[in-house]
This record gives sequence, C-alpha cells and structure tokens, in this order.
Amino acid sequence: MANAPKIAFSPVTPGKAAGTLVVFCDDRLQFGPPAARALGDAVAVVTRAAKTEHFTGKSGSALEILVPDGLKADRLVVLGAGKAADLKQQDLVKLGGAAMGKLPKAGDAVIVADLPGGEGGMTGAQAADLAQGAMLRAYAFDRYKTRRKPDEAPAGNRTVTIVTADVAGARKAFAEREAIAEGVLMARDLVNEPPNILYPEEFARRTLALKKAGCAVQILNMAALKKLGMGALLGVGQGSTRESRVVVMRWNGGKKGEAPLAFIGKGVCFDTGGISIKPAAGMEDMKGDMAGAACVVGLMQALAARKAKVNAVGVIGLVENMPDGNAQRPGDIVKSMSGQTIEIINTDAEGRLVLGDVLWYTKEKFKPKFMVNLATLTGAIIVALGHEYAGLFSNNDELSERLAKSGEATGEAVWRMPLSPAYDKMIDSRFADMKNTGGSRYGGAITAAQFLQRFVDKTPWAHLDIAGTGMDSRQNEINKSWASGWGVRLLDRLVADYYEG
Repeated sequence: MANAPKIAFSPVTPGKAAGTLVVFCDDRLQFGPPAARALGDAVAVVTRAAKTEHFTGKSGSALEILVPDGLKADRLVVLGAGKAADLKQQDLVKLGGAAMGKLPKAGDAVIVADLPGGEGGMTGAQAADLAQGAMLRAYAFDRYKTRRKPDEAPAGNRTVTIVTADVAGARKAFAEREAIAEGVLMARDLVNEPPNILYPEEFARRTLALKKAGCAVQILNMAALKKLGMGALLGVGQGSTRESRVVVMRWNGGKKGEAPLAFIGKGVCFDTGGISIKPAAGMEDMKGDMAGAACVVGLMQALAARKAKVNAVGVIGLVENMPDGNAQRPGDIVKSMSGQTIEIINTDAEGRLVLGDVLWYTKEKFKPKFMVNLATLTGAIIVALGHEYAGLFSNNDELSERLAKSGEATGEAVWRMPLSPAYDKMIDSRFADMKNTGGSRYGGAITAAQFLQRFVDKTPWAHLDIAGTGMDSRQNEINKSWASGWGVRLLDRLVADYYEG
C-alpha cells in the first residue's frame, strides 16, 4: 500500500541502526534480553533519563533521548508497556501503533520486539502484531496536497525493521495481518475521498481492484436495478445526475456449495438530505456516509488476500442523495424489491431505503448463513453511544455474542441495543406498509433498525450503526485519520474465530 511503510524483520539489531531505535520496558523499567542487548551500555543512560523525566514505564508513556551515548542510532525511544504479563493481542497492535507515532515523519527505524519475562523476546506472531499496528498508524490521506514539508516523505519511502528471534514465524504471521491492514487502509481511502471524485459509478469501478485478490465482482447498473424492482434504492438516487449502482463481491474460499456469510454496506456517496435538506454546517462530512460500504469492500479484500477458508459475499448499495427537481419528496410512496410499500416522511432517512432493497436482494439470491449490515445510519446512535461503540441490533443472540467478543478482541467495540414490536408500531403508515421514520426524535436508531428488520425475514441478521465510529472517528494509537476503516478488523475476526473451516 502506498501509505504504508516497508516492514522488514531481522533476528538482530542492524549494525548501524541508523535512524530511530525503539525498545519497550515494563512498569518496573525492566527490559527483556534482546532489548538489553540492543541498548548495551546505553541502559545506564536510560536509567538516568528516567529519573530526570519521572518516567516509570507506565502503559502509554514514552521516554525520548536524542543522540544517546553508546548507540549508533540518532534517537532512542523507550515506550512503557505497563504490566507485560497482562498484554493481549490488541495491546500489542496498539504498542506497534504507539511506536510508529513516536517516529519522525521521515527516516528509517528499528523496533525491538521484546518485553521482560522471556529469553528470546516476543514470538513471531507478537512481532507481527507490532508490525500491523505500525502499518495502521503510518496511514495518511494526503494525495491532494501539492506541497509537503521537508520532513514529510511518503510513508512508502521508509523502512521499519522489527527485530525478532523468530523471523520466519513473524513473516508468516504478518502476511495475514498485512492483508487485514490493507483492507482497513482501502476502506479509509474510500471514506476519505472527496465526493466529486468518489461518486457511485467511480466507487463501483474501484471495487474491480478486488479481482486481483481473487474476488468475483459484479456491478448492477440502472437497468438491472429497475428490472429487480429496487424502487426504494432508486428513489434515493433519482435526484442526482450520478447513476446509482449495486456491487456484488464474492469470495469462495470455503466448501463448494456451502452457504456464504453475507456483509451488506450502505454506500451513500454524498448525502445532502435531499428535499429534507441538511443544515450547511458540517455537510461536507457527508462524503463519509458510505463508510459501511467501504468497510465491506475492505473486508472482502482482506478475506481474499489472506485466502480465508470461507465463502463470503459482500453487497453494497451506492447512491447519491441530492435535491433537484426530480428528487423524491416527503409524502411519496415507493415500492421496494420485497413488494412492501414505503411512505417517505423524511428524505434524509435514506440509508435504510438503500439497505432494505439490498438486504432483500442478498437474502433471496444467496440464502446466506447470516447477514451483517453496516451503515452510518443515524445521529441518534451517537447521542446514545458517542464515538466509542457502534450500535448493534440483531434478531440472533449467537451472532450478537460473537460480534461482541470479536469487538472486544480487536478494540472495535459494539453495544447491543433493543428491538421490540413496541418500536415497530412507530413506523407503521396510514397510507403504505411502513414509513421511513418513526415520526419522533426519540428512539431514532431503534426505529431505523426496526425498519431494516422488515427486509430480513428469519435469516440471522445483525445491523451495525457505525455513524459514530466509521467517520470523524476517535483518534487512537492505530488511527490518526478522519476515516477509521472501522469494522474491517471486527468482521475479519468474526469470520476467523467462528466460521472458517
């Protein structure tokens, strides 16, 4: 990936160790043998500097020393890891990201994969976790900047060497982790793109890149969507000069004929709100209203690139919601692919119309084991959960529990929200089978989920409302981008832990 540094693995610290050297210590200021060997006599320098700077090795803390005595490196960074015995996989990924964050924006670096408590340093898999964190943290979306500062060389022009005793194991483990990271970065790129560049037809064209990894890709044009009867999806896009699209991506890595896992994404490439137009302030962020679709593309890339032993299908609905003379109006009634009719109350409640048709299409065509959809669907979920958790709505307890555990393992956390017939009544319409909003500012995320549930029948299904996590997301050790690529690691982990043969 252009935004990622070159990752190398070495059994020993390179002799010259030019650039920056990064080592880890625990909360007792102890180093493992490989880190101690890399530091040599400079351990005494670290000890003195730690007293001066009141550095204790607490998790997340850092001690930086320029041109340290006894080292050939230009700079030494000591990162505190806290209690080394308590670190989990996600903690190691974060440590790798934190290490990358302490590096200058240009120049090579060496990271010693080591913590106290072992003789040989970290395992190959743990070293690969550090490398994945560094790769995710290095991402920057700056392709439209025509000027760079002297120290802002492209990330791809630098090498980060991870020192580990198990080079072969690290390379093998990193091949899979790199595939997942590339899926995340692909999703970030899509969400960060400006809407004049990434409109539905262009988004669909970019999915063809998945063919290189082995995915089959099918793009459904306007004629195909009309023939299928996707009146709800087409109604959203009818006010735009940009044509709508649906993209179907298939990865067949499992048993022949086995029902696939299905992932569905909302892809509103720009959302003005339509006739029910949004306020001007902050509308530029609505280029990210396709983060759900971006996640599905990134996930399919990851599954294919790491040759996941599973059959999976990704389906995304791509539209642009604009307010011209042909746009749908509040009061219109549209017919969905399912045959159910929908009264449009608010044209800014458009994502559920797109998803309704795509969910029904996926259910009917592929008969999947389950369906998980992702969508930046409601501001109401941000009111409820902030930017820390995605909202999870589901008709299946097992799927919900597996998503929750996958979220805990990756740090992409979900929180289950209720579904109930009492909320369902709020979207019943006097004139059609349903309304596209509940007509109240209360429970908005729930009534949106109730709407989607009408298009899944008895198929195990989960809806992830990622309005708070997919764009304008919280900055952390492994993401400094406006677009987080949220959901790729979560769903890849779900597949890996529970569904691969």
